[in-house]
Amino acid sequence: MYRKIYILPLFLLLLVSFNKADSATILHTSDPVNFVKNSDPLPSWNDGALKKEIIAYVTKVTKKGGPDFIPVEDRIATFDNDGTLWAEKPYVQELFAFYRVKKMVEAKPELAQKQPFKAVVEKNKTYFETGGEKALIELVAATHTGMTEDEFEAEAKEFFAGAKYPGKNVPLKQIRYQPQLELLNYLRANGFKTFIVTGGTIELVRAISADFYGIPKYQVVGTSFKYKFDDATNSIQREPALDLLNDKEGKPVGIQLHIGQRPVFACGNEGGAGDLAMLRYSQGSKYPSFQMIVNHDDAAREYSYEEKDNLSLNTATKYKYHVISIKDDWKKIFPDK
Repeated sequence: MYRKIYILPLFLLLLVSFNKADSATILHTSDPVNFVKNSDPLPSWNDGALKKEIIAYVTKVTKKGGPDFIPVEDRIATFDNDGTLWAEKPYVQELFAFYRVKKMVEAKPELAQKQPFKAVVEKNKTYFETGGEKALIELVAATHTGMTEDEFEAEAKEFFAGAKYPGKNVPLKQIRYQPQLELLNYLRANGFKTFIVTGGTIELVRAISADFYGIPKYQVVGTSFKYKFDDATNSIQREPALDLLNDKEGKPVGIQLHIGQRPVFACGNEGGAGDLAMLRYSQGSKYPSFQMIVNHDDAAREYSYEEKDNLSLNTATKYKYHVISIKDDWKKIFPDK
């Protein structure tokens, strides 16, 4: 049985894909995965209050003997992925789903005349608005399950190797946020262990986490399907049933399952209120903690969008989370490779 809790988030995710992304200016800088530490650890951040607060926090919690010192083993930092580490208009997850549909139709052309494949091929979003759960469930099962994990990883790597981002026509590596990549490196240089905690499927992000972010696959927490071990083939098989929806209240659960302790540094984004529980969970640490929300307020260089109820930004004000204004806090947005 499929868990119904998965239906609404995935339904909304699929609808976004039929809308063309707005164009944005891509600014160029070096690949931060190999960033050399210098006097300014965050060169793509504007020299404003937030940058100073980040550096001040890291400085005080890594000062041995200081009142706010955090032992290395407790320096856990968690980052959402979509809209926090890379762009989310549209979601990369949905691009992969449609990529899989295309390959399946090429292998079996008759699928193009069957729903829900027909709707994807014809870019018929009305079908997903009115077709109900059955069409969506069939699409998810067909594109994400029924294969071994090795087969899925091979599919994911092939997708990432050739995919271009709609509206920008650049490789997916170029939709990462340069300032965040610098922040990941800065935290790691100061003894933090960085984790991705995403609502996207865990294995899709694991396929590129080391290459894109310098984060090994075992430090990725995400939405997962149920798995079983097949002794005959000595492999793990993914089944068409959801194990964990790693979004909203599911994120602290995923963190506990995979990491086993609260993060002291957590960053999400405004747009779907999916990261608020993770930030709140982080704030409960016994150590000094730091929470941030990316506000997508730069239509010229990235995108401009907001929640209808403004829940994320209102919650940030209530609990004193730090808000990243892409327009005001980021000097550069995207890397060139």
